[in-house]
Amino acid sequence: MSKSVDYYPSLIERLKNPEYAIAFITAILEEPEPEPELLHSALSDVATALGATQMTPTALHQHQENLNQLFAQLEPQSLFQLNEWLNQLGLKLTLAPCQPVEQTLTDGRTEASLLA
Repeated sequence: MSKSVDYYPSLIERLKNPEYAIAFITAILEEPEPEPELLHSALSDVATALGATQMTPTALHQHQENLNQLFAQLEPQSLFQLNEWLNQLGLKLTLAPCQPVEQTLTDGRTEASLLA
């Protein structure tokens, strides 16, 4: 009998890569039949992954609470409606990292280390 692997830890590990996190959220925003609860869950997972390296545990907890409050106050479906509205104009919502993502080379060095 094969062992089942808990999917969540591997998802969080992959979401630590900002490019993967962007693709993850974008895929949900582009769903033809969007599920606001899925977007909320995905944003929470991304916050868990990226926040772990960028925030203190207390700040991350507060950030998660802010997300919960945002979804409680807003009509999450409105994000999908905005996306559809933009699509009709030939535009779309996109995500991008705030700063360039540092690429790790096969030998373990980073692009930034080569420039130094």
